[in-house]
Amino acid sequence: MVDPNDIVFDGWDISSLNLAEAMRRAEVLDWALQEQLWPHMEGLKPRPSIYIPEFIAANQEERADNVLTGTKAEQMAQIRQDIRDFKPPAGDKVIVLWTANTERFCDVQPGLNDTADNLLRAIESGSEVSPSTLFAVASILEGCTYINGSPQNTFVPGAVDLAIQRGVFIAGDDFKSGQTKLKSVLVDFLISSGIKPVSIVSYNHLGNNDGRNLSAPAQFHSKELSKSNVVDDMVQANAVLYGPEERPEHCVVIKYVPCVGDSKRAMDEYTSEIALGGTNTIVIHNVCEDSLLAFPIILDLVILAELCQRIRVGVEGEGEPQPLHSVLSLLGFLCKAPLVPEGAPVVNALFRQRAALENLFRACVGLPPQNHMQLEYKVQQPWGNAKHFCPPSKLAAAKKTAPHLNGCVCPLAKSKGHPDPHSPLAGVQN
Repeated sequence: MVDPNDIVFDGWDISSLNLAEAMRRAEVLDWALQEQLWPHMEGLKPRPSIYIPEFIAANQEERADNVLTGTKAEQMAQIRQDIRDFKPPAGDKVIVLWTANTERFCDVQPGLNDTADNLLRAIESGSEVSPSTLFAVASILEGCTYINGSPQNTFVPGAVDLAIQRGVFIAGDDFKSGQTKLKSVLVDFLISSGIKPVSIVSYNHLGNNDGRNLSAPAQFHSKELSKSNVVDDMVQANAVLYGPEERPEHCVVIKYVPCVGDSKRAMDEYTSEIALGGTNTIVIHNVCEDSLLAFPIILDLVILAELCQRIRVGVEGEGEPQPLHSVLSLLGFLCKAPLVPEGAPVVNALFRQRAALENLFRACVGLPPQNHMQLEYKVQQPWGNAKHFCPPSKLAAAKKTAPHLNGCVCPLAKSKGHPDPHSPLAGVQN
């Protein structure tokens, strides 16, 4: 994988503040850390960005002093030029990741943005196209992976079509950092345990600029959809608990409270039906540093996307291995509303998403997938490929009498087919 220290950053912003001043305005980092970072950040200034006022909250206008002018086509051409100017020598890669404001949803209309050709014509004619989609199209045309870190519908059908045509990766809808990550674990646990959630109420308040932008109804609606959809596939996958049209009541509230700053408060109430007409209620109060949870996700998304660009998958004897699909659904582990190829199942359950990533990377280094079945330990006599794991207390007791001991002294561990689990080779057996 790419070393994070080898990543070079550049970017755009509608605000002209250099990154040191923006850091001070955001009030996320401790003051002592800001002081240390100031000389490194002061010389970094964002490039002018695309500003279309009707797509974000009106309260963002006061920040918009670093914007591109001209038609939509001219602004997108400038973004493409910026990417070319930044692009390093051959062999390195550029990945573009949207971390800007949540936009309102863009209307999906036949003839406007339903195909790649129609979307390109819409940009040329100045029709409705969101800033995030303009960035996505510019990135795709420059052959750069584009990751969407906000919940709006950046990837209209025409943008997905263009990415597939060009063989460029696109991924994501919003970062899965705090409340939604917990929800994707808890709902999966409840439904998998036969406990039926009938009501999920999620209340948030935060005071950073994200919260300020989300105080506008159109932008909040984008966020509301991404937070609500995270349980849909888990509900639909359990026909025993839920009927065809049945789903939990799901209420999402987000309020802007400036005094809490970046420290987001999330309160959830999960009400479930249990056996014999009973009710189970789980209430959670979660306080999380919003931006500081998102930043490692940004790094992980970039590093994993770059790695995925180098992976080829094939079946022996059935032609050349092929790259992964342009819609990089593997990154759904880190994204709130995972984007998937048309016709593919949507998976929101966090540990299933992680298993998909983990098993792909195990395959890349020649290891079998993890299935957690452990059938070799579930029969009367353990099979030959079962490793023996010595209890720590037993091993510690043995070492007291034999300080030179490096492994397990149990008879089973020494018998044929049961190698010493403490041997360097113990973990690489089939």
